[in-house]
Amino acid sequence: MSRINLLLAGLLLLATLPATLDAQDQEYASPEAKAMIKDALSATTAELAKGATVVDWENNVLKKGDNGWTCFPTPAAFEKAPMCLDEPWLAWADGWMNKQDVNISRVGLAYMLAGDSGASNSDPYATEETDDWIVGGPHLMVIVPAASALDGIPTDPESGGPWVMWRDTPYVHIMVPVR
Repeated sequence: MSRINLLLAGLLLLATLPATLDAQDQEYASPEAKAMIKDALSATTAELAKGATVVDWENNVLKKGDNGWTCFPTPAAFEKAPMCLDEPWLAWADGWMNKQDVNISRVGLAYMLAGDSGASNSDPYATEETDDWIVGGPHLMVIVPAASALDGIPTDPESGGPWVMWRDTPYVHIMVPVR
């Protein structure tokens, strides 16, 4: 299973299972939990991080939040890939994992300000590096209800600005580099 598949499998698991641990009180969090929280929150801005929920890959809530954002630390199979997702992105991940169409009813945002370890720019299920493999630096990701709204945005990550990833798939989204 590719690293991106593993990452999104974890997101699906997290979206479908109840939380099993609440380490809200940082004074009692283990050093490992504190490190995961720090890693997960490195994916976003300091202001957003204050109210974000942090969940590990075993579905333990490490930090309870109240602003609607869910942040995940880098999974073991990745070098670096912490992320913070809003509700539409959690639904997107569920659709991707189940190879089902995604019904996005509003704009969704995801933060990956620490970058990621890479994925194919055209094939959402690529398990090995492809000719269009991209290792992303700091970026945001945007999903929209109508894929046609992305017409005119390039698919070339070297275009000097945002680009469309996975065009012509149900998982199309905008990658917005923030260097």
